[in-house]
Amino acid sequence: MNLSSKWLQRIWTWFLSKGWLFRRLGEAILFLWIISLVSFGIVQVAPGDAALSLLRIDTVAVTVEQVEALRQEMGLNDPIYQKYFHYMNNLLHLDLGESVMTGRSVISELAHAFPATFLLAGTSLGLTVVLVAIFGSLAARYAESWVDKFSTGFCLIGASIPTFWLGLLLIDLFAVRLHLLPAVGMDSGKGLILPALTLAIAIAPPFVKIFRNSLIECARQEFIWAARSRGISEKRIFTRHILKGSLIPVVTILGVSLGSLLGGSVVVEVIFGIPGVGKLAIEAITRRDYAIVQGFVLAIGILIFLINLAVDLSYRYLNPAISLKEAERR
Repeated sequence: MNLSSKWLQRIWTWFLSKGWLFRRLGEAILFLWIISLVSFGIVQVAPGDAALSLLRIDTVAVTVEQVEALRQEMGLNDPIYQKYFHYMNNLLHLDLGESVMTGRSVISELAHAFPATFLLAGTSLGLTVVLVAIFGSLAARYAESWVDKFSTGFCLIGASIPTFWLGLLLIDLFAVRLHLLPAVGMDSGKGLILPALTLAIAIAPPFVKIFRNSLIECARQEFIWAARSRGISEKRIFTRHILKGSLIPVVTILGVSLGSLLGGSVVVEVIFGIPGVGKLAIEAITRRDYAIVQGFVLAIGILIFLINLAVDLSYRYLNPAISLKEAERR
């Protein structure tokens, strides 16, 4: 075997060893292209005239000539393939356009709004973990008792109440009646409690049920009884075996639920007046600021993909058998 053949064999072996990485990279490219098509298509089928909306921001009386001139300047009269080519060319140069509401770049607007959304989502996720840990563990520990039934009732109520209604109920109780927490804004740490609690209660129920069932099932496995027979402490059995094994199904649905968390944050930001990307997107839709809408769709799509990638990596860590099976197939 000559030198070139050896190098080709090494390259091929390395490529196979990184098969999962390259597959995910290919999926990322395809996903981003699909998201770009979706964001472009949303603007094309959206009702109304962007040029007319833009002109009416500065003046009420608008002539047909003014509208037509601005449409020509904005490229709205171009053929659709030319619009898409121009859109993709700008996208590859990280140019998402400018907002008609503020005149600032879309990237600047999103960068200004995302910290509030991340803070809300992170706090909500933390509260969700607390709720799942408390209700799921107690329901599993006292299975079939009133504690388990109370946990099931919490899941049914939390899953059945719409997010916007739940937010309004919490505002009425804690802000209007009890005067304990502010109803809107994030001027203080207290202003984050109600919106974060609203999202946490909305997304926690399926996790509680899955975590509870997984704890019970994992505790009944033969290797758990074997660990007890060897004299291993209950604390170590729970943390090293039961808990780790029970997290696998929870992580499996984590990606979908985090996508729901981002979607639910749009409603919550509007209700509680939080200056995040959800509120920004709603304002952009009402004012037909299509550049912001496109940027929002792209950003959320990329975030959901990254979340799913992180969940995939976590799943492989919790369940190494997946990587071993892929290695055997190669």
